[in-house]
Amino acid sequence: MNYFCKVVAVFLVASGLQATAAPPATVPLVSTQSHPVLTGYFPQWGLYNQPSYTVKELLTTGGASMLDQMNYAQAFVTNGRCSIADPNADLNYTFNADQSVDGVADQPDQPFRGNLHQLVKLKTKLPKLKLIISLEGRASDFAFDAQPENRAGFIDSCLDIFLKGNFASGVQAAGLFDGIDIDWEYPHPEDAANYLALLTEFRQKMDALRPGLRLNIAVGPSPRMYPGVDMAAISKIVDQVGLMTYDFNGPWSATTGFISPLRSSTAPDGSEQGGNVDHSVKAYVVAGVPMSKLLVGLPFYGYGWHQVLEDNNGLFQEGLAIRGDRPYRAIADLIAQSTVYRDPDSQAPWLFDGDIFWTYEDAVSIQHKSDYILQQHLGGFMVWELGEDTSNAALLHAAHSGLNPGFGSSPSAAAISHLPSLSPDSGIKTR
Repeated sequence: MNYFCKVVAVFLVASGLQATAAPPATVPLVSTQSHPVLTGYFPQWGLYNQPSYTVKELLTTGGASMLDQMNYAQAFVTNGRCSIADPNADLNYTFNADQSVDGVADQPDQPFRGNLHQLVKLKTKLPKLKLIISLEGRASDFAFDAQPENRAGFIDSCLDIFLKGNFASGVQAAGLFDGIDIDWEYPHPEDAANYLALLTEFRQKMDALRPGLRLNIAVGPSPRMYPGVDMAAISKIVDQVGLMTYDFNGPWSATTGFISPLRSSTAPDGSEQGGNVDHSVKAYVVAGVPMSKLLVGLPFYGYGWHQVLEDNNGLFQEGLAIRGDRPYRAIADLIAQSTVYRDPDSQAPWLFDGDIFWTYEDAVSIQHKSDYILQQHLGGFMVWELGEDTSNAALLHAAHSGLNPGFGSSPSAAAISHLPSLSPDSGIKTR
């Protein structure tokens, strides 16, 4: 899910690759869920942010108690094995009392410290929260690991470290993780059969180790990005299919647009602009994935352009891209000095001050996506990533409130109370 992979994803969607069926696999039953889940990726690297983002912060904002599942990003896939991606962050960092989930400081000489130790404490407080380890790496490494001669050793290493909990010599926490999330961006046509076989063997060995473990995948916004892959067969193996339904537009384009619109938008010339969540969902359903297994990707970040033409309030206009993304918390700070506009088709917001344009998500667009998830009986939300929210977890509150109508008023309402209403006469403008 890094910047390079985002650019590759856009290229693959535009290339029009066609998927063909692979032979179906014989697989065991996988778990089902009775209500939409709210799942989010926790950033391992959040420890190094300024200010740092820790498991303790996720807990104190109320975010952890709202999540059904947390995907810990990340473990590495290298040299034919799974591995701890950052030993300092995961195992060695010494948290002080203020940073620690239970208020107890780590001792420098204790063998088990770091984020993983904090996750053990979190799970003690919230035993119903599912913790999933996210496996990430280069496409070439996944392709190597999925080869028949390498597959068993690779899978065994992942299970040994992350499901049996053998993190390091003398450091063990069996049962910390409740499953595995595989983020292979992206299999080539020659990898299709091995991709299916890899997931099949993961499922078989995970079921044998501990029934009920979750096997999830993160996938690009179009099944055409997986030529030759039988998505219907894969959906019988995995528990969740997380759609990376974001980055439909960004700094790789010289024209402004929406990062993650729910539905298509129409440009002033009448043309439809870019991909959208609804198209992605429909494409995967046509490819054979049950709606109940599809998670809608929700970005907690946005993209910007400057020197943007003022026509159409900056939307679908040429500009100079601002390199990289910005967390929602930074974009939210700009709202008071700018103007919020909203697309009537997708309800996606954008900021424009006459020069700088920002595309992002807010509580209103999240509510509309939540309604869509409930109406379509989809699996829920997949947030990338939790550390980019505001200090009071405004977007996460909005997502939780949206998926659980009647649960209670959302703190996200307070976070946007300074904005005008959405009536036609309000200060928030529609195109």
